[in-house]
Order: sequence, then structure tokens, then C-alpha cells
Amino acid sequence: MFYQKELKFLLVGLFAFCCSPALAQQNMPSFADLVERLTPSVVNISTIHQPDEETVSETATFSSPNPAINRYFNPQSSNQTALGSGFIISDDGYIITNNHVIDKAEEITVTLSDNTSVEAKLIGIDKKTDLALIKIDTSKKLQPAVLGDSDKIRVGDWILAIGNPFGLGGSVTAGIVSAKSRDIESGPYDNFIQTDASINQGSSGGPMFDMKGEVIGINSAIFSTTGGSMGIGFAIPVNMAKWVIEQLKTKGEVKRGWIGVKIQPNNDEIAASLGLKAQDGVLVSGLSDGASAATAGIVVGDVILSFDGHPIDNTKNLSRMVAETQIGRKVTIELWRNKQPVPLQVEILEMPDEPEETPQVVLEEISGNQTDDVDGLIEELDIRFDEISPELMDKYSISPDAKGVVITEILPGADAEKKGLRVGDVVAKIDKKDVFTLADVRNFVNEAKMENNRPVLLLIQDKGLVHFAALKLKESK
Repeated sequence: MFYQKELKFLLVGLFAFCCSPALAQQNMPSFADLVERLTPSVVNISTIHQPDEETVSETATFSSPNPAINRYFNPQSSNQTALGSGFIISDDGYIITNNHVIDKAEEITVTLSDNTSVEAKLIGIDKKTDLALIKIDTSKKLQPAVLGDSDKIRVGDWILAIGNPFGLGGSVTAGIVSAKSRDIESGPYDNFIQTDASINQGSSGGPMFDMKGEVIGINSAIFSTTGGSMGIGFAIPVNMAKWVIEQLKTKGEVKRGWIGVKIQPNNDEIAASLGLKAQDGVLVSGLSDGASAATAGIVVGDVILSFDGHPIDNTKNLSRMVAETQIGRKVTIELWRNKQPVPLQVEILEMPDEPEETPQVVLEEISGNQTDDVDGLIEELDIRFDEISPELMDKYSISPDAKGVVITEILPGADAEKKGLRVGDVVAKIDKKDVFTLADVRNFVNEAKMENNRPVLLLIQDKGLVHFAALKLKESK
């Protein structure tokens, strides 16, 4: 009976709330004053560019009395018009937008909130973060947006997005921060803010504001199966954009730091094989010849625990930290090697325009006699190995420089099968120790068995790609 009364009161309360517009309005935030203050900082951007050769004209299937919408959906001329958004960041006319908004543009026109149109010039672009900086010269008094601190926002905070969806002009949507640090695999430095605020085509480049009216993101992408908003939008954090925009403003381009390492995520099994707490750091799987990482003494199999005093928990964070560090500066990198921390000083070099693929590790030539193993099947791994021979090199297209043993069979259900290893892969190292013979494989697996049957860490060379895989040992019969 008590629960029935409680439920009755709850239902009555909900009914009263839903049926009382005045009460509902009192409990919901109004963004009107904030929008009125922020709208003059936001601009619409239109560009004209030549269509690609593959572009095919189609008969218009959408009709609207608004010519801007018709132009958006049904371009009629040989030149194509693209629409986007941006926001003013300085009194002298600098504007932030997305690179994809102005990509390949022959003309860029900015329309201010009072409908004044001004031609803009391109200052610089950064394709890796999809950011661009443009500038207008006008006698009108401009109202710059205030750049906030995207690190301080929390999941669940209210945000406002202002932009130019489908060429409609300044439009405002509200929502919350749905997630932070999203990696949508659009670039090497993905760190997006996710929101459920409606973001549509044409909103790209527009600002995401917090409730103080400060920009905390640049609206850049949506997840959609229809082309329209489905409540999943993404914004570039403004803290990342500040560094990029400052370089574009002063240099017209972005110069990034580089140390020449290839890295992969750590996981529970790799960590267990290295005597390391799970998920700490990232694993070095390759080094570029002559780069500062190799010169400083970093080796394949090291785990990078921290960079310049900042703990490392994933590959994208390390890539961003290195890229944004001043070129020429020396920083301390803490490694995990031989079950203990090792600090090294590494100089930050300038990233090449097109960084070379980190080469696979070339192992030292074997010395001494090789010991044959009669079968090559390691039952604890359910893998059959064989030593490299001209026949296997030809059969599996193995590089002449490869050193190690070849996987010739993976038994069904093996952990190697689950980890994506394949017949023809070359195992160059086990537990960071060189492998040259079948006897080496057996010895290293036996060592792991004696250490509580811990996983073994394999360095795999697969058609020029190098990566680590930690394999569990099964109990031998």
C-alpha cells in the first residue's frame, strides 16, 4: 500500500509538470540572452570552386522559395557553391573555420550577422586537424568570440551550436556534451567533443559555446545514415585549435614536432608479458633511421610511460603531445624496459612533410651454429614455425632482409588466430629477444612457462608492417 501511494503521488506530480507550460518553462533554461550576445561573432561562409571532373550534373529534385537552399541542393552553373560556417576571433578580421569548408575554393565570401558580405582571403590550412584561418578587411566593427578552455567541460554540460545549416543562415541548437576525446579515425590527432545538439551540413566550422558564452569547440563532423542530424555531432576542442591557429596566423602553415617512433596501444596481455601494470603507456613497435628517438637510445619493445612529465595512456595523446612540442627542445621520456623505468632525453625534430614509413627492425646477423627442431610445432601456442628459407621467402613474399622464424601453420582456436596473426608472418623477436632458430622459440616459451605460464610477446613482421602481439600459453598435455 505504501508503494502504491508513493507511485500515485509521483504520477500526479509528473502530470502536473507536463500539463503546466508555465511550470515547465520555469524549470527549463532559456538561451535567448546568450544567443543575442553571441550571434554577431558567427559568420556564414560561401565558396566557389571548379567542380571535379567526375562531378555529374543532375536534374534538380528539390524546390524551395529560398534561393540559397536551391543553390545548396541544386547547383546549376559550371562552378560549384559550398556553404559553411565560421566565427570571428579578432577585431582585425581573423576567422576560424574548417579546412573542408574552403578546400579548393577560388573565391571565399563571408556574410556577417547583419547580412553584409565581404570577400575573404585564405591565411592557412591544416589538413591534419581540418582547420583553416581566413581574414576579412572591413570598416565595420567586429565582435570577436572569446576562446574558452575545452579541458574544463564535463560530460553532461549544456552547450550551444550556432551555424549555417543548409544555407538557412544563422541557426542555433542546444544540447549537452555527450562524450569527450572521441576518435572517429578522421585524422592522426582525433580528440573530438561529442554532442547531441543538432549539427547539419553547412554547420561545419561554426562555434560550440559553453554557458559562459566562450567557444569550447569547432563543429566539424556528424555521424549520420541519412545526411541529416541524428544526434551525434563532433567538434574539435578549442584548446587544440588555439595552437594550430596561432601557427597559421604567424607562419601560414603548421610545423609539428617529431621523434620518429611507431607506436601501438598497450593491453592486458602485453603488459603481463612485460611485468607492467595493464594499460600503462604505449608500446614502441618501430623506429625511423636517424630520428631522435633512435639516437637517444629508444629501442623496439620499450613502453613509453610519460612524455615531458605527462602520463601516456593512448597513442593519439602521445602523438599530439609530440606534435605540439617546440621544435629543438629536449624533453624527458620515461620508458619501461627490463621491468624497470628508464628516463631518456629526446630532442624534438621537425616533422617531415610526408613522414617516411617507420622501417621494420633489421636484426643483427646470427652468430654461431643454428639448432634444428624436428617438428616446429609449439603446442603451448598451437603454432607451427619454420626457419626462413628461399622456398618460404618465395612462397610468402618475405623480404630478403627479414630475420626470424616463419609461421607455417596456426591450429584452429589458437590465441594467435584471435589476435589476427597469419600464416607467412615472420616472428622476429619473442619477449624482445631476437629469434633466429626453432630452438630459440622453444627456449623463450619455456622461460614463460617457468614464470607462471605468463603470455609471450611476439614482434611480428607482416608484409612490411611491424607490430606486437601477446599470446597466451595453453597448458601442454
